[in-house]
Amino acid sequence: MTLGVTQDGEQVLEMVQAGGWLMLPIIICSVVTLAIIVERIWSLQVRRVLPKNLVAQVWRWEKINQLNDKHLMELQSSSPLGCILASGILVRNESRDVMKNSIEDTGRHVVHELERYLNSLGTIAAITPLLGLLGTVIGMIKVFATITTQGVGNPGALAGGISEALITTAAGMSVAIPTLMFYRYFRGRVRMLVIRMEQEAMRMVEVMHGQRAHDIDESP
Repeated sequence: MTLGVTQDGEQVLEMVQAGGWLMLPIIICSVVTLAIIVERIWSLQVRRVLPKNLVAQVWRWEKINQLNDKHLMELQSSSPLGCILASGILVRNESRDVMKNSIEDTGRHVVHELERYLNSLGTIAAITPLLGLLGTVIGMIKVFATITTQGVGNPGALAGGISEALITTAAGMSVAIPTLMFYRYFRGRVRMLVIRMEQEAMRMVEVMHGQRAHDIDESP
């Protein structure tokens, strides 16, 4: 079993070496992509962004006159939704429009945080195929240079350039395809979370102004 793993590792190393120096940035891109994907999967969990019953909790504090600075700080640091709600609560004695404007201002910053690293993910999805294509071009240049100096009678002399061309192309596409898939997935997930945060924030505004206080419940 150990021997098989060792042989597989040696084969992978040989492929990386055969791909030339462009394999290094492609490998770096793959490592960065994996780190971003793991971090975003953790950070964009619904329970972390939209804790359950948060508006109901805020309303309970308001009814018993405990919506104080301590609870506001707790709410603000609890989650992205809590941060948005706290910004509205700070001006709850003002008009409905003032509350909405405060929530929207904070919401822009929260959305920016939710989209953290997604531009980097999109950039990697765009450049890794180009790195692979560049490797293909360099490999083919080497092939034609070999043909010019040695002719086509020595297949072994041509193998190095052909291997570099094929390996870098395959490596670039192998990184780009899953990266693009996760990029699209995270963008869609952020849009979904933003819509739900807007709904919860508007619900709180209506509750604070007595428009829906009678039907506040324990639903998320």
